[in-house]
Amino acid sequence: MNRKTPLVLKVGGGEVDDLGFLLDLAAVVGSMDRPPVIVHGGGKEIGSWLEMLGQEASFHQGLRITDERAVAVVEMVLSGRVNKRLVGTLVASGVEALGLSGRDLGLVRARKLEAEVDLGHVGEPEAVKAGILTRLCGMGIVPVISPVSQDAGGVVYNINADHVAAAVAVALEAKELVFLSNVPGVLDAGGEPIQSLTGEQIEQLIDRKVIDGGMLPKVRSSLDTLKAGVRKVLITDLAGLRGYLDGKTAATLVRP
Repeated sequence: MNRKTPLVLKVGGGEVDDLGFLLDLAAVVGSMDRPPVIVHGGGKEIGSWLEMLGQEASFHQGLRITDERAVAVVEMVLSGRVNKRLVGTLVASGVEALGLSGRDLGLVRARKLEAEVDLGHVGEPEAVKAGILTRLCGMGIVPVISPVSQDAGGVVYNINADHVAAAVAVALEAKELVFLSNVPGVLDAGGEPIQSLTGEQIEQLIDRKVIDGGMLPKVRSSLDTLKAGVRKVLITDLAGLRGYLDGKTAATLVRP
């Protein structure tokens, strides 16, 4: 039984339809000396399906506004196509992986996310059943989690995968949370990766619009996770993750 503290790995939605990336990810996961818990997004693919169905996407501060029709598509894509593609690639590469959504076993209990505008079926994590994930990791099984979850009454919510990854890391008392992206870290105004960021620096970069869009929930989730006790949060790409696991410096280390 593997009793090492899990590493929580959030896989960006822009990469989950790239077979080459998934094969490389499976190789990295298979070589890890600690149990990973994977949380994935899939925003790019959700957008493609919504477009095919004639529904225009709209966002508020990096979060997708999700009505009744859209949340059905979100669940189909994330908990179906994306989750099983990722699980299937891991299994084909020799990794014992199990696909779950936040709805399965009540793994992630959601609540509606209140914002300046009504986001519809957009939620935030309220609680995570960490014991389920701990038991799976102890059996050598890699949980692969779709962020689609439900509240206590069964209402389905689309939760940003960054927020779910942060909640999972806190619930597991993980030492490390890695946001795996298609860029080598948080980029400065010149497009170069920033090696280290504090909360104060992050807010300054947000004010200057250097950090914007999909990177917003990553950096804010990073800060919340650190405040809740997770020791280290990294934002990097697959090459940076390999380097980090080999003891080298990762692209962006977020500090309190």
